[in-house]
Amino acid sequence: MDASEVVCENGRVLFSGDESLLARVNICSRFAERVQILVGTFQAKSFEELFQGTKALAWEAWIAERDAFPVKGYSLNSTLFSVSDCQSIIKKAVVEQLKSKYALSWFEETGPTHQIQFSIMKDQVSLLLDTSGAGLHKRGYRLEAGGAPIKETLAASLCYFSRLREYHTLYDPMCGSGTILIEGALMANNIAPGKTRHFSAERWEQIPENVWRQERERAISLERADTPFAAFGGDIDASALELAKANAKRAGVADLITFERRDLRDFAMQTERGTLICNPPYGERLLDVKAAEEIYRLMGRRFLQKHGWSYSIISPSDDFEIFFGRKADKRRKLYNGMIKCQVYMYFK
Repeated sequence: MDASEVVCENGRVLFSGDESLLARVNICSRFAERVQILVGTFQAKSFEELFQGTKALAWEAWIAERDAFPVKGYSLNSTLFSVSDCQSIIKKAVVEQLKSKYALSWFEETGPTHQIQFSIMKDQVSLLLDTSGAGLHKRGYRLEAGGAPIKETLAASLCYFSRLREYHTLYDPMCGSGTILIEGALMANNIAPGKTRHFSAERWEQIPENVWRQERERAISLERADTPFAAFGGDIDASALELAKANAKRAGVADLITFERRDLRDFAMQTERGTLICNPPYGERLLDVKAAEEIYRLMGRRFLQKHGWSYSIISPSDDFEIFFGRKADKRRKLYNGMIKCQVYMYFK
């Protein structure tokens, strides 16, 4: 996306760019949960250091006289461990800094929200402003979801790791509300996942309104048309399939996905080549462990080794390969919510 100074860390990516890039990442990122502005970092082992470090930052560059600026965050492995106290001190410090800039004694906070997020890790304080609002996994097409839904961002990540392309045929024989198939269709056709939703920073006076319009127009101009991509989804739950169809329609990809009520036992390859990605029920969520293991065995019998076919299955079971009957060609560790999982990938 033309970002500069990109640095990957555990749980976040730091990068530099202008207002256009800020809007672009919000609109186009498939995997990020939110986009935040890093206002400043400093070390603090006392409340006084936290107060002075916060007060020294240029909050007036982002927060206007009537803007709301609530504070939330967390502290890990740090001297300052009381989140509520840190929250109160950071709020007070920002107020004092803005008082000196605007010559005001009281802030009504009736304007657009500028959510301040703090993280304190090993006494290192990071202060950020959230530009996204609702998490970026909330694309806007999934008004309802079936039981134990997979997050849109995780579904997109599974498609990415499976190297899904615009000429592929995507399968999900346990599709539920259709999230993997929809994210796959969006990715294959380069449709920006956030092009129809709104973001907190759209109301900020510090970012010109035309920036968001231009970035949405840019995203639309990069969409692929008339690709050979197709997707097939199956599920035994008729109500889940109705949800999936409605979700696909809202996402604008209904014409690319065929949904069919079908038991996993009846799964069959409908094309010479295929990319199969699925999130089977876990014993920890919808079924007991023994039932989940039986599903893994069934998958091993139905998902045949065949040239041109690949399978990516996310599961929390360390014994998945035993029940599936084959050792994975590759594994990747991912979290599905708070559940530690692995993606078992078969492509040889």
